[in-house]
Amino acid sequence: MSLLITRATADDVDTIAPLFDLYRVFYGKPSDPALARDFIRARMTRGESVILLASVDGAAVGFTQLYPAFSSVSAAHVWILNDLLVLPDARRNGVARALLSAAADFARADGALRLELETDHDNVTAQALYRAMGWTPYDGTLRFRLSLQPTACAGSPDAGATSVAISAHVRD
Repeated sequence: MSLLITRATADDVDTIAPLFDLYRVFYGKPSDPALARDFIRARMTRGESVILLASVDGAAVGFTQLYPAFSSVSAAHVWILNDLLVLPDARRNGVARALLSAAADFARADGALRLELETDHDNVTAQALYRAMGWTPYDGTLRFRLSLQPTACAGSPDAGATSVAISAHVRD
């Protein structure tokens, strides 16, 4: 088995898109190959993410996608490891470990303060791998999210909203 991790380019969009589609399906989204291809193409052409592609004997078997971010408190650059997928037939062969190591090497070489990721509470297999590779859980903050998409749920604060006016007063 010959495992190779490479940084993807715009030429790799058609290779990555099916993997990204499977990643989305894993998280409960319907398969949408066109959406997957368009999303990956946009990230790559705009330089909005870094994708590392894993190949075994020349066949793509996994990827990870990193997004740039910043820590205001530390005044430093960080990377968010947002996506990680290894095809089922390639699992338990060190592919995820190699992708995580390559992501850490990339972020370190880029001068980043840290690499972050988030996973589901019940994804114990991934959590075990992260811990084994030196990742530590961080419970110092509580994450919140605000949906900015309208919902069909009656009574939702977003239901029926069509526009929002924002006014701010700035003091010197």
